[in-house]
Amino acid sequence: MEKVDLKRSLDAYRAKPGELRIVDVPELQYLMLDGRGDPNGPAFAEALEALYPVAYALKFASKRELGRDYAVMPLEGLWWADDMDAFTIVRDKANWQWTLLMLVPDWIDGAMVDDAVAAVAAKRAPARLHDVRLEPLAEGRCVQTLHVGAFDDEGPALERMHRDFIPERGLRMTGRHHEIYLSDARRVDPAKRRTILRQPVVAAQPGTAPGS
Repeated sequence: MEKVDLKRSLDAYRAKPGELRIVDVPELQYLMLDGRGDPNGPAFAEALEALYPVAYALKFASKRELGRDYAVMPLEGLWWADDMDAFTIVRDKANWQWTLLMLVPDWIDGAMVDDAVAAVAAKRAPARLHDVRLEPLAEGRCVQTLHVGAFDDEGPALERMHRDFIPERGLRMTGRHHEIYLSDARRVDPAKRRTILRQPVVAAQPGTAPGS
């Protein structure tokens, strides 16, 4: 049975350190779960405890019932705050809001997700299990780069993206800051973690200040 690996087939999952580039991201579907606060806190841990078991239950069900195998995709996150300087300058984690994501193939449907949630619940029901949902995300045109290093060292790359690269190309930010965690933070040294940093953009309106 051939195993599909969407990281290899989707251009949106390719990035190089130090290189900012524009990519067009197609509409994709994800397992999602929302939260708020410091990613080192209990709310984030509870979200992970719910998301991962559903992702693996779906993979095994797809292989068993459909004869279609695929690699479970890495964890991703949408991040935002009322003041986006909370990410690039002050790193005010208590006020961060987030949606955790895990990409799933287009042949996975809502009924399969419901069955996967039920299968997980039958063994051990994480506190936020029933908050996991399947939802499409259409980001369109984005700017992204690869950050190598600790999460708390992302600030300079984000500031360069937000304040220089995007406005210099007649673009402005829209949507939510998106991170793709290519490395397992539980096993990889912080200095070696590989994270795609992505920001959806649109053309700036004529007459507006750069980046506004």
